[in-house]
Amino acid sequence: MYAATVTRTDGPAALEVTDTDPPAPGDGQVLIDVKAAGVNFPDLLLTKNMYQVKPEPPFTLGGELAGIVREAPADSGFSPGDRVAASTTTGAFAEQALASASSVFPLPDAMSFAAGACLPMNYLTMTFALLKRGQLQQGETVLVHGAAGGIGTATIQLASAMGARVISVVSTEDKARFVSSVGSHEVVLADGFKDSVAELTGGRGADLVVDPVGGDRFTDSLRSLASLGRLLVIGFTAGDIPTVKVNRLLLNNIDVRGVAWGAYALADPARLRAEWNVLLPYLESGVVDPPIAATYPLSRAGEAVARLDDRTVLGKVVVDPAA
Repeated sequence: MYAATVTRTDGPAALEVTDTDPPAPGDGQVLIDVKAAGVNFPDLLLTKNMYQVKPEPPFTLGGELAGIVREAPADSGFSPGDRVAASTTTGAFAEQALASASSVFPLPDAMSFAAGACLPMNYLTMTFALLKRGQLQQGETVLVHGAAGGIGTATIQLASAMGARVISVVSTEDKARFVSSVGSHEVVLADGFKDSVAELTGGRGADLVVDPVGGDRFTDSLRSLASLGRLLVIGFTAGDIPTVKVNRLLLNNIDVRGVAWGAYALADPARLRAEWNVLLPYLESGVVDPPIAATYPLSRAGEAVARLDDRTVLGKVVVDPAA
């Protein structure tokens, strides 16, 4: 089979498509014919040896996919021919991939494989983030940084479906138009967003801030919180990890909460399927519809990953092994 392989960690341009043996399932593993694979920021970091997980090259890139079950353990609940989505750390950018049975999820018939491949990382992260870590309530206001990216669009769709008002922070007018089309109620530009949020909320601020960006926006995000507000730390795509002066938390009765969905799920694999069951009604109702910016063939997987490096992607990039 063909697979997009990291042979050296010199960035996405060094990704090679190689002809390799199909993977052989071990105990508790499901073998899946990959129909689509989602491209995520960790994939970019893995090509540069900058991710917290550091597999030894050569390895196949890709952490989420959708496809059809080829082989499955008898007690897994899956059978050959089932449509599924799955999360992996590596291995998804290939014609066939392995996933632990606990990381494989039933994909609704009405959802395309391309859309399904966009779900396991961003949408499971955000049901966990919004409900368990953020304790989002209907009628609250959510401020979303990096709103045009995968985490951002997942937040917009899910928070809106949960009855929240969503204000998106973006860097360009093109991104502003895009997030409005995805369902954001209001949009503000990153430059001066604190004052814009204050104006939109009558000085009250947001109840919840979703921040996958980090960097120099962090302090103004804290200042944009309403009393009893919560700031969710999702990641640091800006590169810089900010610090917080805890007197701000004390004086304003606000919280900063880390969101490490992967660590939470790894502590108890049953949590993966439980979180998918939380997400499933949103999939079946149609309110979740991941916006796909572009689809690349496996032969151009390096280009697909590189798209995340320039911060211009609107929505999600997908790799199609059959294209």
